[in-house]
Amino acid sequence: MELDINGAKILFTLPIDLPVLGPLRISETMVVSWIVMILITGFCIWLTHDLKEENISKRQALAEMLVEMANKFVVGNMGEKFRYMIPFVAALFATSVVSNLISLVGLRSPTSDLSTEAAWAVVVFIMITAQKIRTSGFGGYLKGFTQPMTPFNVLSELATPVSMACRHFGNILSGVVINGLIYGALAVASSALLGLIPGLVGDVLSQIPILDVGVPAILSVYFDWFSGIMQAFIFCMLTVMYIANAAEE
Repeated sequence: MELDINGAKILFTLPIDLPVLGPLRISETMVVSWIVMILITGFCIWLTHDLKEENISKRQALAEMLVEMANKFVVGNMGEKFRYMIPFVAALFATSVVSNLISLVGLRSPTSDLSTEAAWAVVVFIMITAQKIRTSGFGGYLKGFTQPMTPFNVLSELATPVSMACRHFGNILSGVVINGLIYGALAVASSALLGLIPGLVGDVLSQIPILDVGVPAILSVYFDWFSGIMQAFIFCMLTVMYIANAAEE
């Protein structure tokens, strides 16, 4: 999709449908999601091969540090009894971070597609519900909807996956849109400023978006790196807190 601002065209990447294989329609989001999973799998294999008990390499030290961070995050926020959740939460965080940052190499971030966020939120919602049933029993879980008012309890229950999906999706997509607007604004400003130079030199330079070099990279530190990592952290924090709270009901 292109947005025209005073003659400067800003390109926003939207989902692209790729060839259909039978009843399966392969989208750009699916392809990039597989690329993300391959990258994470390859990185994990590289980190964990040829492990030693003594004289460990820097690679193994990094792997152990990441595992220790995941252990502290899950056990510290959920308790020792939820240690089995460590692989899931670590995988969720890694997938979210790589998906958020893969836009830096020109690929469309899967997390800027609401279908991806919705799928993740549904998985988390199922885990929350399963934990509630495990804690209170199926009868106790249903009884909880009647206190104090059933309609509000049902809405509150459904709001959990919706809010998680929309929060992550909205923040990632907004970064993509803002970056596109910044590129467009800088292109217009570059054309206007350099167009003030008289003669052929001004005509040539005004066609080159010089201001697009450097400035967007600085802003990308926040919109891509900081925001991408922070949104992954928030999504995982909400996941562990919702599941831990479900065990106390």
